[in-house]
Amino acid sequence: MGEPINVPLLDLSAQNQPLAVELKDAFARVLDSSQFILGLEVAGFESLAAESAGARHAIGVSSGTDALLLSLMTLGIGPGDEVLCPSFTFFATAGAIARTGATPVFVDSLESDFNIDIDTATGRVTDKTKAIIPVHLFGQSADMDGVQRLAKAHGLAVIEDAAQSMGATVGGQQVGTMGDLGAFSFFPSKNLGGFGDGGMITTDDDDMAKHARILRVHGGAPKYYHKTIGGNFRMDPMHAALLGIKLSHFSGYLARRRANAAQYLESLAQCDHVAEGRLTLPAEMEGRGHTWNQFTLRVANGKRDVLQSHLAANNIGSAIYYPVPLHQQECFAHLPNFGESLPVCEKMAGEVLSIPIYPELTEEQLGHVTDMLANAPL
Repeated sequence: MGEPINVPLLDLSAQNQPLAVELKDAFARVLDSSQFILGLEVAGFESLAAESAGARHAIGVSSGTDALLLSLMTLGIGPGDEVLCPSFTFFATAGAIARTGATPVFVDSLESDFNIDIDTATGRVTDKTKAIIPVHLFGQSADMDGVQRLAKAHGLAVIEDAAQSMGATVGGQQVGTMGDLGAFSFFPSKNLGGFGDGGMITTDDDDMAKHARILRVHGGAPKYYHKTIGGNFRMDPMHAALLGIKLSHFSGYLARRRANAAQYLESLAQCDHVAEGRLTLPAEMEGRGHTWNQFTLRVANGKRDVLQSHLAANNIGSAIYYPVPLHQQECFAHLPNFGESLPVCEKMAGEVLSIPIYPELTEEQLGHVTDMLANAPL
């Protein structure tokens, strides 16, 4: 027998090591400059990132979480306000709302694409609702036509949570450019994965961009003169320089993610588990360009943990994104709707399992994953 095939959920070395010479040159450039706070490296990356995203402005920040928080602060969201957001998402979406003193109002999701259910969201609007945060989960855009109709009808601001979906599109338009503000993450596992925490805000509004940049540096304009309270949300020049190297390879990363997803979809569509409803494959919705930050299966009949154990026994990584919806998290027990039922996201939390989809997967690894899924004891 040959060596066992190992397929980790993510292999950062496979992506970063081929760029080692370029990355070390960028590191040396920043080291030699002794410019370690903002400056030309950050401004240069912002210019490239804005062009890549199709936005007028890109503002580099300290994390994807801070991109959400700073976006809310830029809009003046605070105590007494309500913000609509999906319950089935990473904690930062609602955590950022709560940190402003506003109230997150949780909305159920759609089974078709894991994203926010606009019909349900419509019924949650009150006279306190000031904004909606659609999350483009797992690499695919939410229904932005529906989001924009809802926002226009009720005078709501729109913050796109595009942390997992840089490069995703709707009708050819990129996420992060359809709302008032877009929030991105450069956490190492993201489509454009960095070297620690990092994030970005996009907007086409000059005044919002100016205000966000002031809030990014404690609200000082000029320095040491404060008409407003901001925070320390700066992106580091070192991180900007390293991300700039990877940004030039970004389109290739997305193309390989899409190729891997296409291979999974074609191969797994033929297996009995899918045909007989024990396993549900993710889908790319018509008119949307999926970037496949995650390839998330749904496992029926309470067999999700069985499948995860089977994969682990065969050296295949997987993860559950997310096991507990936000409306059931203990930290939100004080909210008036705590304990309510959001049936779709609760069902998904018991069924979802994400498998390796990173760009550097080999044909052998992809084949091993599909074989083990097809032969799983479901």
